Amino acid sequence: MACDKGFSCSYMLLEPKDVGFFDLIHILFSNNLGRRRFVDSSEETEDDFERRWLIFLSIVVQKLLQFVAKPMETIGWGIEMCLNLISSNQSLVGLILNFLRGKVIIPDKDSRTFLSFIGNLDKRVELDKSIKHGDGRYNAALSMMASKISYENAFYIRTTVDQHWKMEFLGSYDFWNDYQGKATTQAFMLRDKSDDHDTIVVAFRGTEPFDADAWCSDFDISWYQLKGVGRIHGGFMKSLGLQKNVGWPEPEEVKQDDSRPALAYYAIRDMLKKLLLENDKARFIITGHSLGGALAILFPALLTFHNGRDSDLLLERLEGVYTFGQPRVGDKDFGQYMEKKMIEHKIKYFRFVYGNDMVPRLPYDDKALMFKHFGTCLYYNRKYEVQVVPEEPNKNYFSPKGTIPMMINAFGELIRSFTIPYKLGPNYKEGLLFKMFRLIGLVMPGASAHCPQDYVNSTRLGSSHVFLPPKHYL
Repeated sequence: MACDKGFSCSYMLLEPKDVGFFDLIHILFSNNLGRRRFVDSSEETEDDFERRWLIFLSIVVQKLLQFVAKPMETIGWGIEMCLNLISSNQSLVGLILNFLRGKVIIPDKDSRTFLSFIGNLDKRVELDKSIKHGDGRYNAALSMMASKISYENAFYIRTTVDQHWKMEFLGSYDFWNDYQGKATTQAFMLRDKSDDHDTIVVAFRGTEPFDADAWCSDFDISWYQLKGVGRIHGGFMKSLGLQKNVGWPEPEEVKQDDSRPALAYYAIRDMLKKLLLENDKARFIITGHSLGGALAILFPALLTFHNGRDSDLLLERLEGVYTFGQPRVGDKDFGQYMEKKMIEHKIKYFRFVYGNDMVPRLPYDDKALMFKHFGTCLYYNRKYEVQVVPEEPNKNYFSPKGTIPMMINAFGELIRSFTIPYKLGPNYKEGLLFKMFRLIGLVMPGASAHCPQDYVNSTRLGSSHVFLPPKHYL
């Protein structure tokens, strides 16, 4: 694997493309990592069978995802086109009538009305007008809505930010993943500016349901250990801009290749620097849902890793990090390092977890894997009541004794989907597609709980006291 790993003191990297059938089988029965073509590790052997089993599973899942990447993309395109075909023609009945008249409206995938599959689950566009700047919930509510629309095309995002939110759209970007050899990381930026505040929002897109590349990043359990920082999830680092040949060089040493898109970390920090230097009062927040949340919290981690005036400026102006349904990104040492740095630079970090959402409970927190959460966890139950907890309940999700309670809770969520608009108003109405998705939750509760709908509701309905300094907690 052509990668200069000098920036890390230890590592374990997986490369599914190089795997052979017998290599894959041998990993279960041999502790010799050095002879495996698809494993590049600072350690020659791995005696723990459970770790070798997880390596086996990670490789198998990534190989399967690579195999079905095209069919997944095609199926996703078909589903999204069908959903938008119905909405473009007002309804299924409208579509049939327009077909008979020969006047079917064909949706344009890059138009301001085209919605992704995620967007079709929750079509809300407007911000909650009752949550104004100065309300403790404001940054969280804005961050979640930004995270939600990050799944959409650039024209849709621009229209939403400029026309609906009355804010400044700064740009939507596709960033290069050096390991996947294509642009698979997306983010957009907006500016929320008025007489009393100037806030820039960076929103990373999460994992799209039919994007095999993004799922590969999620299931890649490779890791790098940075000296004095800890071990960090390799798949997420690659998405943020890790380079094959040079790792994480200092920003001034990076030479942009104009023949391909920029790397997320370096491009975003350059854009932020220019914007912040325009106004001494300007601040910024970083956010993301799912995979986007992992990238959001890794961004300041890299700022602390790279010393210099530019990093100091960005860390000084970083007001907060808001993540929703975020997976684990590093080990215990990384968590302790980040908590110390967040306190040192006075950066707020809120990690939102709704109900039985599966993703925050992955990768596993056990003796076989080293992944741990850190920071302030805001846990919301089915009634959108919030608790500040060190770790969400049932932290590893797959627990036999927790199955029945989770299914009962999922049934309660399904019932709530029919009653909530009568209790809280039409802004909380759930569409037919999401109600169908709630049915999946009866079998796999963590799937429907991961959708943006419940996170948007949590930021709007949850108590604001959790955003106050700890001394003010009730």
